[in-house]
Amino acid sequence: MPKEEDRRPEKPRPKESSGVLSRREFLRDAGLIAGASMAGPITGVSPVDAGAASDLPAARVAAAAAGAPPKIKLNVNGEDYEVGVEPEESLRDCLREKLGCLSIKDMCLGHGACGSCTVILDGRPILSCLTLAVECNGSKIETAEGIALSGHPLIEAYIMNYCMQCGYCTPGFICTSKALLDRNPDPTEADIREALGGNLCRCATYIRHIPAVRQAARALNGGK
Repeated sequence: MPKEEDRRPEKPRPKESSGVLSRREFLRDAGLIAGASMAGPITGVSPVDAGAASDLPAARVAAAAAGAPPKIKLNVNGEDYEVGVEPEESLRDCLREKLGCLSIKDMCLGHGACGSCTVILDGRPILSCLTLAVECNGSKIETAEGIALSGHPLIEAYIMNYCMQCGYCTPGFICTSKALLDRNPDPTEADIREALGGNLCRCATYIRHIPAVRQAARALNGGK
Protein backbone atom coordinates (compact mmCIF):
# COMPACT_ATOMS: atom_id res chain seq x y z
CA MET A 1 0.00 0.00 0.00
CA PRO A 2 1.20 3.51 -0.64
CA LYS A 3 2.32 5.47 2.30
CA GLU A 4 -0.01 8.13 3.81
CA GLU A 5 2.18 11.01 2.70
CA ASP A 6 2.13 9.74 -0.88
CA ARG A 7 -1.67 10.23 -1.12
CA ARG A 8 -1.47 13.94 -0.28
CA PRO A 9 -2.10 16.20 -3.31
CA GLU A 10 0.93 17.99 -4.57
CA LYS A 11 1.05 21.70 -3.91
CA PRO A 12 0.80 23.74 -7.15
CA ARG A 13 4.10 25.11 -8.17
CA PRO A 14 4.19 28.89 -8.72
CA LYS A 15 4.21 29.75 -12.36
CA GLU A 16 7.17 31.62 -13.68
CA SER A 17 6.23 35.06 -14.95
CA SER A 18 6.45 35.35 -18.72
CA GLY A 19 6.27 39.12 -18.60
CA VAL A 20 2.88 39.07 -20.43
CA LEU A 21 -0.42 39.61 -18.60
CA SER A 22 -3.14 37.06 -19.25
CA ARG A 23 -6.64 38.29 -20.07
CA ARG A 24 -7.82 37.25 -16.58
CA GLU A 25 -4.95 39.11 -14.91
CA PHE A 26 -5.57 42.19 -16.99
CA LEU A 27 -9.27 42.30 -16.12
CA ARG A 28 -8.50 41.68 -12.46
CA ASP A 29 -5.97 44.50 -12.29
CA ALA A 30 -8.20 46.85 -14.28
CA GLY A 31 -11.03 46.16 -11.85
CA LEU A 32 -8.80 47.02 -8.91
CA ILE A 33 -7.79 50.27 -10.57
CA ALA A 34 -11.37 51.19 -11.40
CA GLY A 35 -12.49 50.39 -7.89
CA ALA A 36 -9.77 52.55 -6.43
CA SER A 37 -10.71 55.49 -8.66
CA MET A 38 -14.36 55.22 -7.58
CA ALA A 39 -13.56 54.97 -3.90
CA GLY A 40 -13.25 58.73 -3.52
CA PRO A 41 -11.38 61.83 -4.62
CA ILE A 42 -7.65 61.94 -4.32
CA THR A 43 -6.67 64.38 -1.62
CA GLY A 44 -4.44 67.32 -2.47
CA VAL A 45 -5.81 67.82 -6.02
CA SER A 46 -8.28 70.62 -6.81
CA PRO A 47 -10.15 71.27 -10.10
CA VAL A 48 -8.13 74.45 -10.73
CA ASP A 49 -4.78 74.76 -9.01
CA ALA A 50 -3.43 78.07 -7.85
CA GLY A 51 -0.89 78.39 -10.66
CA ALA A 52 -3.45 77.90 -13.40
CA ALA A 53 -6.02 80.12 -11.70
CA SER A 54 -3.62 83.05 -11.57
CA ASP A 55 -3.48 83.09 -15.38
CA LEU A 56 -7.27 83.33 -15.81
CA PRO A 57 -9.33 86.53 -15.84
CA ALA A 58 -10.82 87.34 -12.46
CA ALA A 59 -14.41 86.99 -13.69
CA ARG A 60 -13.70 83.56 -15.14
CA VAL A 61 -12.04 82.39 -11.92
CA ALA A 62 -15.02 83.57 -9.89
CA ALA A 63 -17.45 81.88 -12.27
CA ALA A 64 -15.45 78.65 -12.18
CA ALA A 65 -15.47 78.70 -8.38
CA ALA A 66 -19.24 79.14 -8.44
CA GLY A 67 -19.62 76.30 -10.94
CA ALA A 68 -21.23 78.50 -13.62
CA PRO A 69 -19.94 79.97 -16.92
CA PRO A 70 -19.10 83.70 -16.94
CA LYS A 71 -21.92 86.02 -18.01
CA ILE A 72 -21.71 88.75 -20.63
CA LYS A 73 -24.08 91.55 -21.55
CA LEU A 74 -25.21 91.98 -25.16
CA ASN A 75 -27.60 94.30 -26.94
CA VAL A 76 -29.06 92.23 -29.78
CA ASN A 77 -31.49 93.86 -32.18
CA GLY A 78 -32.27 96.55 -29.62
CA GLU A 79 -32.88 94.17 -26.70
CA ASP A 80 -30.54 93.78 -23.73
CA TYR A 81 -29.46 90.30 -22.66
CA GLU A 82 -27.24 88.78 -19.99
CA VAL A 83 -26.11 85.31 -20.96
CA GLY A 84 -23.62 82.77 -19.65
CA VAL A 85 -21.00 81.68 -22.19
CA GLU A 86 -18.18 79.16 -22.20
CA PRO A 87 -14.64 80.47 -22.84
CA GLU A 88 -14.45 78.70 -26.23
CA GLU A 89 -18.04 79.45 -27.32
CA SER A 90 -18.43 81.29 -30.62
CA LEU A 91 -20.68 84.30 -31.00
CA ARG A 92 -22.60 82.39 -33.67
CA ASP A 93 -23.45 79.54 -31.29
CA CYS A 94 -24.36 81.97 -28.52
CA LEU A 95 -26.74 83.94 -30.74
CA ARG A 96 -28.33 80.88 -32.34
CA GLU A 97 -28.55 78.43 -29.48
CA LYS A 98 -29.14 80.78 -26.54
CA LEU A 99 -30.84 83.86 -28.00
CA GLY A 100 -32.75 82.22 -30.86
CA CYS A 101 -31.28 84.17 -33.80
CA LEU A 102 -31.73 81.35 -36.30
CA SER A 103 -30.97 83.47 -39.37
CA ILE A 104 -27.24 83.05 -38.65
CA LYS A 105 -26.02 80.10 -40.72
CA ASP A 106 -22.78 78.11 -41.08
CA MET A 107 -22.13 76.90 -44.63
CA CYS A 108 -18.36 76.35 -44.18
CA LEU A 109 -18.46 74.54 -40.80
CA GLY A 110 -16.85 77.35 -38.85
CA HIS A 111 -13.88 78.07 -41.13
CA GLY A 112 -14.86 81.70 -41.81
CA ALA A 113 -14.92 81.13 -45.57
CA CYS A 114 -18.56 81.69 -46.60
CA GLY A 115 -19.96 84.78 -44.85
CA SER A 116 -23.30 83.11 -44.03
CA CYS A 117 -22.74 83.75 -40.31
CA THR A 118 -22.21 87.51 -40.78
CA VAL A 119 -23.71 89.83 -38.17
CA ILE A 120 -23.13 93.53 -37.51
CA LEU A 121 -21.05 94.08 -34.36
CA ASP A 122 -20.81 97.69 -33.21
CA GLY A 123 -21.39 98.88 -36.77
CA ARG A 124 -18.99 96.45 -38.50
CA PRO A 125 -19.87 93.26 -40.38
CA ILE A 126 -18.02 90.36 -38.72
CA LEU A 127 -17.88 86.57 -39.02
CA SER A 128 -19.64 85.34 -35.90
CA CYS A 129 -18.27 81.79 -36.27
CA LEU A 130 -14.71 83.11 -35.75
CA THR A 131 -15.59 85.54 -32.95
CA LEU A 132 -15.55 84.46 -29.31
CA ALA A 133 -18.68 85.43 -27.43
CA VAL A 134 -16.69 86.38 -24.31
CA GLU A 135 -14.93 89.09 -26.34
CA CYS A 136 -18.26 90.79 -27.17
CA ASN A 137 -19.28 91.86 -23.68
CA GLY A 138 -21.13 95.19 -23.87
CA SER A 139 -21.42 95.10 -27.67
CA LYS A 140 -24.36 96.06 -29.87
CA ILE A 141 -25.26 93.38 -32.41
CA GLU A 142 -27.63 93.37 -35.37
CA THR A 143 -28.82 90.24 -37.16
CA ALA A 144 -31.07 89.73 -40.18
CA GLU A 145 -34.05 89.34 -37.83
CA GLY A 146 -33.51 92.82 -36.43
CA ILE A 147 -32.97 94.36 -39.86
CA ALA A 148 -36.25 92.85 -41.08
CA LEU A 149 -38.20 93.95 -37.98
CA SER A 150 -36.89 97.51 -38.37
CA GLY A 151 -38.50 97.74 -41.81
CA HIS A 152 -35.22 98.41 -43.58
CA PRO A 153 -35.72 98.82 -47.37
CA LEU A 154 -33.09 96.12 -48.04
CA ILE A 155 -35.64 93.40 -47.29
CA GLU A 156 -38.13 94.62 -49.90
CA ALA A 157 -35.34 95.28 -52.39
CA TYR A 158 -33.97 91.74 -52.00
CA ILE A 159 -37.43 90.30 -52.60
CA MET A 160 -38.17 92.47 -55.64
CA ASN A 161 -34.80 91.70 -57.25
CA TYR A 162 -34.95 87.92 -56.73
CA CYS A 163 -31.75 87.83 -54.68
CA MET A 164 -32.30 84.40 -53.17
CA GLN A 165 -33.04 80.86 -54.24
CA CYS A 166 -32.49 78.48 -51.31
CA GLY A 167 -32.04 81.52 -49.04
CA TYR A 168 -29.37 79.92 -46.85
CA CYS A 169 -26.76 82.63 -47.48
CA THR A 170 -29.23 85.53 -47.73
CA PRO A 171 -29.10 86.69 -44.07
CA GLY A 172 -25.32 87.10 -44.33
CA PHE A 173 -25.70 89.17 -47.50
CA ILE A 174 -28.38 91.30 -45.81
CA CYS A 175 -26.13 92.07 -42.83
CA THR A 176 -23.12 92.88 -45.02
CA SER A 177 -25.22 95.11 -47.29
CA LYS A 178 -26.80 96.93 -44.36
CA ALA A 179 -23.39 97.63 -42.83
CA LEU A 180 -22.26 99.02 -46.22
CA LEU A 181 -25.26 101.35 -46.47
CA ASP A 182 -24.76 102.53 -42.89
CA ARG A 183 -21.28 103.80 -43.69
CA ASN A 184 -21.85 104.64 -47.36
CA PRO A 185 -25.46 105.66 -48.19
CA ASP A 186 -24.73 105.98 -51.92
CA PRO A 187 -22.40 103.12 -52.93
CA THR A 188 -21.23 102.54 -56.47
CA GLU A 189 -21.36 99.14 -58.15
CA ALA A 190 -17.66 98.72 -57.38
CA ASP A 191 -18.32 99.51 -53.69
CA ILE A 192 -21.06 96.88 -53.54
CA ARG A 193 -18.94 94.24 -55.27
CA GLU A 194 -16.06 94.86 -52.89
CA ALA A 195 -18.26 94.80 -49.78
CA LEU A 196 -20.00 91.56 -50.75
CA GLY A 197 -16.81 89.84 -51.94
CA GLY A 198 -16.61 87.70 -48.81
CA ASN A 199 -20.15 86.31 -49.03
CA LEU A 200 -20.57 83.08 -51.00
CA CYS A 201 -23.77 81.82 -52.65
CA ARG A 202 -24.04 78.25 -53.97
CA CYS A 203 -27.07 79.28 -56.05
CA ALA A 204 -24.97 82.01 -57.75
CA THR A 205 -27.36 84.92 -57.20
CA TYR A 206 -24.47 87.41 -57.11
CA ILE A 207 -25.60 89.58 -60.03
CA ARG A 208 -28.97 90.28 -58.38
CA HIS A 209 -27.50 91.75 -55.19
CA ILE A 210 -26.10 94.81 -56.94
CA PRO A 211 -29.44 96.28 -58.14
CA ALA A 212 -31.04 95.32 -54.81
CA VAL A 213 -28.51 97.28 -52.75
CA ARG A 214 -28.75 100.25 -55.12
CA GLN A 215 -32.55 100.19 -54.86
CA ALA A 216 -32.32 100.16 -51.05
CA ALA A 217 -29.87 103.08 -51.21
CA ARG A 218 -32.31 105.11 -53.31
CA ALA A 219 -35.09 104.38 -50.81
CA LEU A 220 -32.92 105.54 -47.93
CA ASN A 221 -32.06 108.72 -49.84
CA GLY A 222 -35.68 109.61 -50.49
CA GLY A 223 -35.95 107.96 -53.90
CA LYS A 224 -33.01 109.79 -55.43
